[in-house]
Amino acid sequence: MSFPLLTVTAAVPAVGAIATAALPAARRTAAKWLALLFSLATLALALLIAFRFRPGATGPYQLTESHTWIPDFGVRYELGVDGIAVALIALTALLIPFVILAGWHDADVLEDTRPNRRWRPTQGFFALILAVEAMVVISFEATDVFLFYLFFEAMLIPMYFLIGGFGDRAGGHGEEEAAAQRSRAAVKFLLYNLAGGLIMLAAVIGLYAVTADQLGTGTFSLQQIVEARAAGKLDIATGTERLLFLGFFFAFAVKAPLWPLHTWLPGAMGESTAPVAVLITAVVDKVGTFAMLRFCLQLFPQASSWATPVILVLALISVLYGALLAVAQRDIKRLIAYASISHFGFIVLGIFAMTSQGQSGATLYMVNHGISTAALMLVAGFLISRRGSRLIADYGGVQKVAPILAGTFLVGGLATLSLPGLAPFVSEFLVLVGTFSRYPAIGVIATVAIVLAALYVLVLYQRTMTGPVRDEVRAMPDLRVRELVVVAPLIALLIFLGVYPKPLTDLVNPAVGHTLSVVDKKDPQPAVQVDAVPGGDRRGPAVRDQDVEAAK
Repeated sequence: MSFPLLTVTAAVPAVGAIATAALPAARRTAAKWLALLFSLATLALALLIAFRFRPGATGPYQLTESHTWIPDFGVRYELGVDGIAVALIALTALLIPFVILAGWHDADVLEDTRPNRRWRPTQGFFALILAVEAMVVISFEATDVFLFYLFFEAMLIPMYFLIGGFGDRAGGHGEEEAAAQRSRAAVKFLLYNLAGGLIMLAAVIGLYAVTADQLGTGTFSLQQIVEARAAGKLDIATGTERLLFLGFFFAFAVKAPLWPLHTWLPGAMGESTAPVAVLITAVVDKVGTFAMLRFCLQLFPQASSWATPVILVLALISVLYGALLAVAQRDIKRLIAYASISHFGFIVLGIFAMTSQGQSGATLYMVNHGISTAALMLVAGFLISRRGSRLIADYGGVQKVAPILAGTFLVGGLATLSLPGLAPFVSEFLVLVGTFSRYPAIGVIATVAIVLAALYVLVLYQRTMTGPVRDEVRAMPDLRVRELVVVAPLIALLIFLGVYPKPLTDLVNPAVGHTLSVVDKKDPQPAVQVDAVPGGDRRGPAVRDQDVEAAK
């Protein structure tokens, strides 16, 4: 029996969460170091997965594990990874240590002299972060639909407590009002995602019923269902397939989030600490877009094609709506939240363009958006913690007193607007090229968001970092060593992947090719009507081919 690498990779942060939570209340510093140690161990295992993975090898999934779990209901413990999953597992494992380091003091004792001052449960904060990591990793690994659904929903529980129990201290409200704001944001996050999950549960049950009716034995195995459909053994009625697709897609669109199901995100990110906001948008939300590729397209290929026009319109609205609202924001964290809504619109656009460039670009966008948003949000969190305010108007002249902080903030912002030479540019370019090749009008309209992104990022930088130094920021310290350790590797990755994205493209392209083959889509071929050689035969290749056949 081979070593269960995928199981161990998900189990390590789960064990770390239990061990961290079990530490005595007085061992707060030990809890931080223990959580960091387990996150680094998970990163090492994720890198081992990437090292052992062979792009282009036979079969859609590698490092597979399959065990009987609940045989009476066709549920199996099945894990496997393709290139897309490997990239996202590596992203998750990479970001969690930085999230922990950035949030090193977010659950410390409140500096408050009032009689009702309270202690934040440090152990609980870091244990919840590790629990989220474990559930996200196994969601990327699961190839059994029921197993995926279980952890897709379970991750809501630790996220609810992270949003509601460990919120931002710089909201400009009193403690009681701030607690109420956090509670509302956490409840809205939970209700939206639970609603999507319940609809998906009905679709999961429906899928089982269909497989039981036609295969004789119900199954949740993704690979078994895809193979049965390809062999003609499983033929889902058109109406049934569309309903099942909508059930799955609704849940993933809420998680992504896609307009108009996005409204929980700005509140959740705004009221969370910066590290938890990174956890939301750079890690957890990626499960939604990943699941569109793995489950929606592969389980329901005909329904995916049927729904594509509407989904592309929704994605286009997300792209433009998120960018426009980002321009109008006065709150730094909410601006980044609306920018993320725009970016997720690009990801969905690339997925449902049904081209290899679009889906490769969408996968790269998931990774690069995670890195760029983490860099920008974490630096913004360092900035906010120094000034005690999230309002853009409360800053000015920061670059003169904290040049390193301002410089890293600028690089994170330029990555967010997809500046050439930084990693997100490649992703956005591929998405736009892939979309334009099949849907030219949508591709052209989506480029408007590039201009809007430049507007909201550069205006944000100009208003916070340049100009006269405000009295409130005159004594602001620059980035400390711990903060530099968080930010510097992310900046380096943005530059490296912007200049040399080949390792990522080589990893994800075979998986994209498999997905397109399941959906039975090929890249559109350019129609060349005129011979490129001056003075040559101008009748076009189709006419010339007919003449050749006639001559034969």
